[in-house]
Amino acid sequence: MNVRKEKLSPTYYIYHPTSPPVIHEGKMQWLWDSNNKRYLDLFGGIVTVGVGHCHPKVNEAVKAQMDKLWHTTQIYMHPNIHEYAERLTEKFPGDLKVCFFVNSGSEANDLAMFMARQYTKSFDFISLRNAYHGASPYMMGVTAVGTWKYDHPVGFGVHQTMNADVYRGLWGGSNCRDSIAQTTRTCNCAQGQCEATDNYIAQFEDMLKHSCGQRVAGFIAEYIQGVGGSVHLPKGFLPKAYELIRARGGVCISDEVQTGFGRLGSSFWAFEDAGVVPDIVTMAKSIGNGYPLAAVVTTPEIAKVMGEAIHFNTFGGNALGSAVGMAVLDAIEEDGTQKNSEVVGTHLLSELLKLRDEFEVVGDVRGKGFMLGMELVADKESKNPLPAADIIEIWDDMKNMGILVGRGGVYGNALRIKPPMCITKEDADFAVSVMRTAFQNYTQKRS
Repeated sequence: MNVRKEKLSPTYYIYHPTSPPVIHEGKMQWLWDSNNKRYLDLFGGIVTVGVGHCHPKVNEAVKAQMDKLWHTTQIYMHPNIHEYAERLTEKFPGDLKVCFFVNSGSEANDLAMFMARQYTKSFDFISLRNAYHGASPYMMGVTAVGTWKYDHPVGFGVHQTMNADVYRGLWGGSNCRDSIAQTTRTCNCAQGQCEATDNYIAQFEDMLKHSCGQRVAGFIAEYIQGVGGSVHLPKGFLPKAYELIRARGGVCISDEVQTGFGRLGSSFWAFEDAGVVPDIVTMAKSIGNGYPLAAVVTTPEIAKVMGEAIHFNTFGGNALGSAVGMAVLDAIEEDGTQKNSEVVGTHLLSELLKLRDEFEVVGDVRGKGFMLGMELVADKESKNPLPAADIIEIWDDMKNMGILVGRGGVYGNALRIKPPMCITKEDADFAVSVMRTAFQNYTQKRS
């Protein structure tokens, strides 16, 4: 701990600071600490380990490539980057066929935003309140979760519209989400309609009228927000938002850094669930299963604007990273992780909904597949966030009983449940039993 305090960045906070597990081994959905205690990993290295820790197929590909060629840059020809680009773009519809390989989600979103401005020759850029798209100086202005922002002049030309949060926002009902997890709010919407979407879109349009010129550069969103606490946008919101942006000459960016690669189960990309086809897609995390790999995929028309000057990335698409990316795609297909996300994820979600009905502190359960969230509140009526000390008490109790979950949201009161996509129904049942016990322990101490 002294080395960490004295030799590493002071921003490197740790989970469970009173008794932090020292992780030294991982295998598929499991982690072991230095005392050989085993944990079910329900956070996947912040939604990064998609097919499993130390997956044998990915390990094999890494070892084979390391003995052949680690690295050369994009200025030299090597087969892996070309084969990987072919493999990856096969996963996309329409003209989304050109890859830019980079190293992280922040870098991918950074490039996508720059590309949108370069292509449209416009500057105004839109994101959602409560959105997180990275912590680089460029992305810090796009991110709209205050706990991630410094007091620096960032975000020039960036405007945030009201977040379409059907649980905590102004509008929402009991049939807004494309999921079995709905809010407990009442809903008077007719079949095929969503008043919440219409109201949030009206706010979007009002923001455009007052804050932007006649043309905009672009709009970026996640269908299910990651760091923002797994907020699931309502049905129909993104198609209508895309219409507003495109009517002003802007391009639409789908941030698939956390939601992509089959995590929602019902589709390979979250934008497919949302019913849209974006102009630019960003991806990272599960793309490399822990290896620093990311990409931007766009159309040939948009891609060509980057040829107006020299654009280069030293490590993006190198031989080793490309080998990892292809092995991950193989593992997703061979292991059936997308189907597993749908089947086991739906089972896990249905069991989490039972916890919401059982415990006053569980205000909302949301998400789809293995992109799930649980918001903890002081009471269901007020929806006031559960105090931080209480959240940590419950969170630590879960850790002590053998499961690791994340936290997120502007209040830090949303548990983020996004495991490697290989967990089983038995693992899900174990996780729910641990959570139930933790909530019972908390409730009994206060009764």
